[in-house]
Amino acid sequence: MAKTGSSVVIVGGGVTGLSTAWWLARDGVEVTVLEKGIVGFEASGRNGGGCTHYQSPLFHEEQRLWPLMDEMLGYPTEYRRERLVFQVDERKANFADGLAMRIPAGYAWEALDGKQVRERVPLAGDNAICGVHLHFGGHANPQRTSQAYAWAAQDHGARIHQHVAVTGFETAGGRVVAVETAQGRFGCDALVIAAGPQTGKLAALLGHHLPMAPARAEMIVTEPLPLMPMGGVDGNGLYGRQTLRGNLAYGGGPHEWYEDTPLDGPPPRPSGSVLRGLAKRVAELLPRAAHARVIRSWAGVIENTPDGRPVIERLTSPDNVILATMSSVGFGLSPASGHAIRDLVMDGACSFCDLSKLSLARFATLSPDWRRELNWLPPAAAVEGAAQ
Repeated sequence: MAKTGSSVVIVGGGVTGLSTAWWLARDGVEVTVLEKGIVGFEASGRNGGGCTHYQSPLFHEEQRLWPLMDEMLGYPTEYRRERLVFQVDERKANFADGLAMRIPAGYAWEALDGKQVRERVPLAGDNAICGVHLHFGGHANPQRTSQAYAWAAQDHGARIHQHVAVTGFETAGGRVVAVETAQGRFGCDALVIAAGPQTGKLAALLGHHLPMAPARAEMIVTEPLPLMPMGGVDGNGLYGRQTLRGNLAYGGGPHEWYEDTPLDGPPPRPSGSVLRGLAKRVAELLPRAAHARVIRSWAGVIENTPDGRPVIERLTSPDNVILATMSSVGFGLSPASGHAIRDLVMDGACSFCDLSKLSLARFATLSPDWRRELNWLPPAAAVEGAAQ
């Protein structure tokens, strides 16, 4: 087949890959994105839309960029600032004390009693114990944001190829020189692997072990309800938001774990087993929305590292490859992760934060049986393990 290529090839058309493509293309770099399905179609476009990751080294850049993204991209993300978390469990009445130790200095927030929660969240009920109002963070529309990244990257010259599954890599002189696919060979000077649940498999083709487990995360969406003063409301083990139309969109597990996801086809279909539990917990969190009908559900496969933190690293061998797996927090961090990966490609180091805590080296002594130890197993395997 005919040869083609770019200075940088990005494997993966989720928000991390698309943000990276946009950051590079806006600097005039020739970029090609290869996506095995449709861009933003999996978890990148099907998540709670949260943008509040205060325990990440990327947090400060995340917070700096989100208010600017509509203008920078030239397309709407529906970003809304601020977030509120509240509790309906008496055992968590002092959760604000622990939160105070984790929120970085300089970010405003306030503790709320139950009455104050109900004033700001009209759909909450008398079971609201206490809450925290974060005057930072926020949420955006995952579908619109994924599309905005893709369009903005293309506006700057990036090429996006959908339905192109990667089958391997060609190396020479300690570098990856081409990406092999069923549709042809794509030459490259640098490679970014940001393929979500497939990132571990692709890293293994280059001799690197990236421990990760794929899981199906599901969300429910209700009919529209009157708009609350704040759209970003979490609690009761749930994450989500109220859309601008008034729909409640919420997820929060438990995850449906998979043994594997293919490189060249769709992931396994969800069983739907978690949807009733999600609806029950949304009704507990927001009793005044308990009458609302669930009109649809979303599902997307997320990747999870053993400690729940991303991996973003430029490899030393091959030395022109950047691995990026965001461990189920990719959407909110995408403005910052794309910037960080752009820096690793262009400059070899991140310009705005220390990424050392996100390196592969932290898994050097990981138990080979880590998935079983965490009980991150598909249903059949979990039942078998419990019986032993």
